[in-house]
Amino acid sequence: MFHKRSRKGLDMADVNGYTAARLGDMASSLKRLAQSFTEEMDGQHLTREDGAAALQTAAAMVCGGCSRCSLYQDAAQEDSYYLYYLLRAFEMNGAVRLEDMPLLFRQACYHKEKYLSQLNKSLGRATMNLSWKNRFLESRDAVIVQFRELAYIIEEFSRQMEQAVDITGEWELAVRAAFRRHRMAVEKMLILDYGNRQEEAYLTLRTTNNACFTAREAAGVLSQAMGRGKWNPARDTKAIVTRQPGTLRFAKEGKYQMLYGIAKMPKAGEEVSGDNYTFFKSLDGQAIMSLADGMGSGEAASRESMKVIELTEQLVEAGFSARSSLKLVNTVLLLAGKEQHPAAVDIICIDLHTGVLEAMKLGAVASFVVGKDGVELLEAGDVPIGILNPIEPVLLSKKLWDDDRIIMVSDGVLEAMPGEEKEMVMKDFLASLPPGRPKDMAEQILGFALSFGEDARDDMTVLVAGVWEREP
Repeated sequence: MFHKRSRKGLDMADVNGYTAARLGDMASSLKRLAQSFTEEMDGQHLTREDGAAALQTAAAMVCGGCSRCSLYQDAAQEDSYYLYYLLRAFEMNGAVRLEDMPLLFRQACYHKEKYLSQLNKSLGRATMNLSWKNRFLESRDAVIVQFRELAYIIEEFSRQMEQAVDITGEWELAVRAAFRRHRMAVEKMLILDYGNRQEEAYLTLRTTNNACFTAREAAGVLSQAMGRGKWNPARDTKAIVTRQPGTLRFAKEGKYQMLYGIAKMPKAGEEVSGDNYTFFKSLDGQAIMSLADGMGSGEAASRESMKVIELTEQLVEAGFSARSSLKLVNTVLLLAGKEQHPAAVDIICIDLHTGVLEAMKLGAVASFVVGKDGVELLEAGDVPIGILNPIEPVLLSKKLWDDDRIIMVSDGVLEAMPGEEKEMVMKDFLASLPPGRPKDMAEQILGFALSFGEDARDDMTVLVAGVWEREP
């Protein structure tokens, strides 16, 4: 809880507790709203009622007053299994054939072909309605997933607010004095400690002369004032401090820092790789590296994988967890249209304050962590994004240490390995590879993959990240 009392006499702990409670209520409401849509609806197969309606329609259109076979009356009886047989035959063959009909019908009916034609038309319409119904259910389930994920995000934010400690009072005098010496005035200030060495500060600043200061220069002043670690301006904050007051957001650097390297090669005959990747830092001190492998190769695959990468990055930067981001992106792709272009997605998040790695995989091949104790595999998931709903990413976790390396590859790299146990071949190679700069290691790994064939048989991408502890 916050412990600072504002100038108006309002206890910030009470404000924070009230806000957290209201957010908790909102999350509970969203969960109940999602629960209200969870009743099951039959929509996977044609039902007995669909078959009976098709038989009745065919009889009305063709039979008239004829009662030679009594097909509809016999099938409509509760103990009749013929309707189930008829529906399964239609689903398997795409049409009811003459040999699927009862012997009496084949012997007695004068209008067999006409009757079968009308019956298949009726079942075809029922199948079309079923298809739309199933599509509706998919959309409904996708919306439910969004409600649940939003509830989860709000709950996480509520817990974070409850855990946050306002430490402004401990540093207010020192911070104001430091900025005053650099010709900047602090009009408002809020410094929060979330634990795990994660801190952030909101400062409303203005210059006291005609000069301007960059946000990075202001972060340097804050670092000097607090004297315990380095602070950086957040990516979404203002870039310049001017005479007009403006609020800037700063985040304390984590214990760890990362460097990245990339090496890639498009499939032979293609100018554009279907793989896309990104490296960035989120607002809460997380370093994110992600790799998306679009289905196929070339420009179409590149567009699909880039869409996944961009959407995921936007959601993570907005405060969504990587898990929630993947599920929401999958929802977007499912609702975007009837054509589905799945992409294998691999996301690794490293907490720069604690060094804990979390990997989330959807259809992606194994990743590798190289450390002092050897090489560890982060196994893959099987379902690509944009194909099924609901999905649950494969979640893996590991503690990283100083000088560890993380290696992510697209499936084209692993598929180039000889033999059946391709992950083991790559693991043995990484164990023999001396640690070096991430860029150099990425190029060496790609060169090893290319050594098993004259041309790249698929898009190949290698991402390497190194983790190092900052100097105290």
